[in-house]
Amino acid sequence: MSASSPLPVTPPHAEPTSGDVTRRILSVVFFNFIAYLAVGLPIAVVPGFVHGDLGYSAVLAGLAISIQYLATLLSRPWAGTLCDTQGPKRSVLTGLVLVTGSGLLTWIAALFAGTDWLGLAWLFAARLMLGAGESLVTTGTIAWGIGSAGARHTAKVISWNGITTYGALAVGAPMGVLLAGHGGLAIIGIVTTLIAGIALLLARRRAPVPILKGERLPFRRVFRAMTPFGLCLALGSVGFGAITAFITLYYAGHGWDHAALALTALGTCFVLARLLMANSITRFGGYPVALVSFAVEAAGLAIIWMAHAPWQALVGAAVVGFGFSLVFPSLGMEAVKRVPATNRGSALGAYSLFLDFALGLTGPIAGLIAKQGGYPAVYLFAAVCAVAALILSQVLAGRYREQMAPAT
Repeated sequence: MSASSPLPVTPPHAEPTSGDVTRRILSVVFFNFIAYLAVGLPIAVVPGFVHGDLGYSAVLAGLAISIQYLATLLSRPWAGTLCDTQGPKRSVLTGLVLVTGSGLLTWIAALFAGTDWLGLAWLFAARLMLGAGESLVTTGTIAWGIGSAGARHTAKVISWNGITTYGALAVGAPMGVLLAGHGGLAIIGIVTTLIAGIALLLARRRAPVPILKGERLPFRRVFRAMTPFGLCLALGSVGFGAITAFITLYYAGHGWDHAALALTALGTCFVLARLLMANSITRFGGYPVALVSFAVEAAGLAIIWMAHAPWQALVGAAVVGFGFSLVFPSLGMEAVKRVPATNRGSALGAYSLFLDFALGLTGPIAGLIAKQGGYPAVYLFAAVCAVAALILSQVLAGRYREQMAPAT
């Protein structure tokens, strides 16, 4: 199979019905929900533990959060290779072992809250394990879902995986704060260990999908094939990152209250679009949906940039959430077609790297822009990035049409 040949559309077993497709997908992405619930539980508690209980600076408190994302970023190639060579079930199981271990280490870190450095060392180890586990589970569940439901349902699998991701984070963060109020970081570690351990036992009982035989490209070639699509994804992710990182400061700069409502609108519309329009990618194709998504996102960011009242910024955030929602699955469906099906896991890992990079770099770059031009300028910059993503996607779509055109 050549690097540009499409994925086979037949799963390794009988083609499932529409209702069976959703059941198969949900039974796998459930494990992604558990992994991201484990991510969400400590996210609002860890900074206070490092700064308050351990007595370290706000810089180290922030590092305790960001070190998890570094581990996720660095483990993407491992996750993809593990999926391709040992199967996505192995990737999910390994990831859940790491998530379970991170819960145990978090509990141990809480026991050393009165020490100078042992508590921080155990916590950093827990955060690194959690980041790697997150990467292995989310890449594995997508590949497992595609293998179970069939490659023609790739967009639907990615969409549901995203819904479980953001749904778990939305549930996990307030639940973690509630738990910490009764038992501190220790109870979060215990709960994480229990839920991830139970998920591990359930995942072991699920049937794997066969490991595909055939050509396997080295990761560098897969990464090169994913780069055009990843650049579109990265440019389109700037707006999402700018809202999550700076909308509270943007509201405060205008003297407005209730910035959290903008984040709620962003997340709600993101999930609604995935629920209501996931089939549009299969129906219309990845490129058309991506083009419309970038246009809608750019419009929402422009609304925030020009907003003169909080309700206008709220509307803009909702529009951005609706537009950005289908960017990852629409481009992801087209991206994985560019490599053999035997490299599907590596392709998903390489593609996701660009999202990690974008969200990691948006904060400091947008901070520099805000320092020079104010917070509205951040959203103008993000809108320009979305337009650039639209243009690049149009170029990719044009090349795809040329490749698909019959020879004369």
